[in-house]
Amino acid sequence: MEDGLIALSPDQLPPLLKEIPDRPKKLYLRGTMPRSEKKWLAVVGSRAMSPYGRQACRHLIEGLRGYPIVIVSGLAYGVDAEAHRSALDAGLTTVGVPGSGLDWSVLYPKAHAGLAREIIKAGGALLSEEEPGAKTMDYMFPKRNRIMAGLCHATLVVEAKEKSGSLITAKLVTEYNRELLVVPGSIFSAESKGTHQFLRLGATAITSPEDILASLGMTKREGPLSLSELRDDLSESEMRVIDIISSPLPRESLLEELGMPITEANILLSTMEIKGLIVEELGVVRVR
Repeated sequence: MEDGLIALSPDQLPPLLKEIPDRPKKLYLRGTMPRSEKKWLAVVGSRAMSPYGRQACRHLIEGLRGYPIVIVSGLAYGVDAEAHRSALDAGLTTVGVPGSGLDWSVLYPKAHAGLAREIIKAGGALLSEEEPGAKTMDYMFPKRNRIMAGLCHATLVVEAKEKSGSLITAKLVTEYNRELLVVPGSIFSAESKGTHQFLRLGATAITSPEDILASLGMTKREGPLSLSELRDDLSESEMRVIDIISSPLPRESLLEELGMPITEANILLSTMEIKGLIVEELGVVRVR
């Protein structure tokens, strides 16, 4: 097996995925599988995302910052990519389920290979039931849609045309007896015709991050979150950085205080920035 790529047996599948009737016989993993105790949320929608769809997606996911939620999407153009990027910016773990194998040479779409590497670097994962070298084919997308629906407690549809592939995922969500969440759109937008179909059929309308939390059985916290609440999976090195910069500190002073090899320290700080734990502005590093 290629370095960094693991084949999971049926017994090793995430618990929710084991529950669906058409669960995969095996699943390939690249990266780190998030803990099953977290709430898993699939975010799907139009590849031709409107500015409204982009704004809604980013706003809703940013509002989940600090909660033990995993964002799952398909690595495709439009809503998928925006969901992954918004999750990374919010410090949430994210999982990509592409419609291809996981070899870097065939990963689809190729333009999102960099995004895929960011997902893994930030502690997330890529999953696929296709053989690692399998190039994308049309029939693979409905297959991967069932995996996304099966992995998650709920699925959020941001925008979808009347005959959008996202509606396949939405239909599977209802068949699997999971929560189907829909962002209402403009009555004049073709990108919302599909999502409005599901609202008429009883899907939950989502107009705020609090709506998502409620659908996942979570309660909005009052007041600022402590660091341990923000991220419960900090490494010892990450906690040390946070302790040192309890007050903002120039990068040079932080590196000196850490006393680590410069390359190792730079990788650590870059990873923490990607995770949304720290931010550097004008050479000064602070907790985000």
